[in-house]
Parts: sequence; structure tokens; C-alpha cells
Amino acid sequence: MQYFTSFGYIGTIGTIIATALFAYMGMMLTKLGTRMKAKSHKEAVYRVSGRYLGVVVDYVIIFTLFGVGVVMIAGAGSIPSQQFGLPPVFGIILMSVIVMATIMMNVGKVVNVIGSITPFLIIMVIIVSVYSLTTMDLSFADLEPIAVEQSSALSNWFVSALNYVSFNVAVGASMSLLMGGNEDDERISSIGGLLGGLTLGILIVLSHLAIFSKVDVVASFDMPMLKLVDDISPALGIFYSIILFGMVFNTAVSMFFSFAARFTKIGTSNHKKFVLITGVIAFGLSFVGFTELVAIFYPLIGFLGLFLIVALISAPFRLKAEGKKEERLSA
Repeated sequence: MQYFTSFGYIGTIGTIIATALFAYMGMMLTKLGTRMKAKSHKEAVYRVSGRYLGVVVDYVIIFTLFGVGVVMIAGAGSIPSQQFGLPPVFGIILMSVIVMATIMMNVGKVVNVIGSITPFLIIMVIIVSVYSLTTMDLSFADLEPIAVEQSSALSNWFVSALNYVSFNVAVGASMSLLMGGNEDDERISSIGGLLGGLTLGILIVLSHLAIFSKVDVVASFDMPMLKLVDDISPALGIFYSIILFGMVFNTAVSMFFSFAARFTKIGTSNHKKFVLITGVIAFGLSFVGFTELVAIFYPLIGFLGLFLIVALISAPFRLKAEGKKEERLSA
């Protein structure tokens, strides 16, 4: 809503640009993770970014991991509140507990947990998008003025699209590198990253079109997609709220797991202690509110994430030069 739909027609072009960028960035991240056998984002970031830019990118990712983790904990309060009328604290406490418990497992299990929920989200987004587009009460021409009246994260559609990609790449970089490091075949990890980024982009296109087609109905809700599903069927709305809660859980687990991996060795007692302390702090900060935290963190992280985008675009050239240097030294 804030990044694409609030720009109306032109926002659709923004989603297409974002899709192409996500596919490339996803491929690069997982490929680099495999090549470097990454156990945290730190070594990979410094290798592809260099000594000085590496420091900036490293701290951008650290800030992103914790900041988005807090936003996800807060978002967990909005879902049961909107769907069931429960106080937000219920969702916040539940999410905090299950996230911390999950992170105590190893990286393979965390990846499996994340992968098991995603297909349900894909199916639901497709169903909602098709339904919304085929049951439109107004044309896009009529909805355009309503869409552009909505609050936007940024003032320009193109900058907004780049900011959204940059934000998501910053969010996904650490976990993508870890997942790439967990795969031995560089070709497989590259294809996985490419398809993952492409799928993410397509889901954004479909979500935007679904929200745009019903913007007159969903504009006032924190979770517009949840409102769309609830209007189709209350029972389906309950099912989708569980899926949505699961995806928020996915993101929160990825953020805090990667954040802890940056400072501690995975599986050790220090890792578990760090996760618990981080979780308690995030729990306290989450009471600022979901919408408020999104408005603060997302655009800021998007601009900071541009440093990471630059590093990833230049990575193939840096690694190629590094390989040639190693060949000369070995000769």
C-alpha cells in the first residue's frame, strides 16, 4: 500500500522493476553464500564490499536485522487484533515465545520451517488476487484517485520501488547468505536465489493489483490483504490470518537468527543467551506499534540498504579480479 498502490497505475510499473531486481539480488546473495561457505553475513560482506564499504554494509545489515525483527514482533500483535478483536499484547507475547524457541534449533531446521509455510502464502495470494480482480466494483480509472490519496512511504514512485527492493535485500541478505552457505552446489544455490527473488517479485505484483482493485475497501486497515481474504470468507480469513502470522514468524526468526549468528557461534550457549536477551529487548520495543514502526524503519533501512545494493552489483567484478590475483600469485 505505502510503496506501490499509493502511486496508482505507475505503482504497477514499480512492482515490475522490483521483480527484476529481486531476481538478480536473490541469485547473487545465495551464490556468494555458497562460494564463501558463509556461517554469518560478516565474512561475505567484507569480501565483496572491501574494507571500508564493508564496515558500512555490515552495520546496515546489523541495524536492519534487529529493527525489522522488532517490527515483526509488533506486527504479530496487529493480526489477532484485526481478525479476532484480541488485544495486541496477545500476539506480541505469542510471537516472542515461539520465535525464541525456534531459534534454539540449528540452521537446517530453521530453513525447513521457513520453507514449509511459504507455499501456503503463495497459493493464498494467487487466490485473493484472482478473486479481487474478477469481482471489482469499480474500474482502475475510478480507483486511481482513491489510491493516490493514500499515505506513501516516499514521494516518488521510482525511488519508492528502489527503496522497497533495497529494504528487502537488506532484510534478506544475511539469511540468504547463510542458506547459500548451507548448499555445496553453487549452481543450485544461484537458481534457488533467482527463483526465490522472482517469486517474491511476482507476489508483490499480485498483492499490489489485489489491493489496488479494492483500495476503496481496504485503505483503512493495517493488514489490507487480510481484509480482502476476510471479505471472501470469514473461515478463509481465519486460515489466512494463521498463514500471515506464520510469515511474520518466518521473518522474525530469520532476523533474530541471523542477528545472533553475526555475534555468536550458532548452537552454543552464548548463542542461546544472546537470542533470549535480544528477544526480551525486542518485546519491549514492539509496543511502539506496528504501523508507526513501519513508517520509521522501512524507508530508513531502504536508503541504508543502497550500500548493500552497490556492493552486490560490484561483487562479480571484485571476485573476478580477486581470482585473477590469486592465479598470478600461485603461478
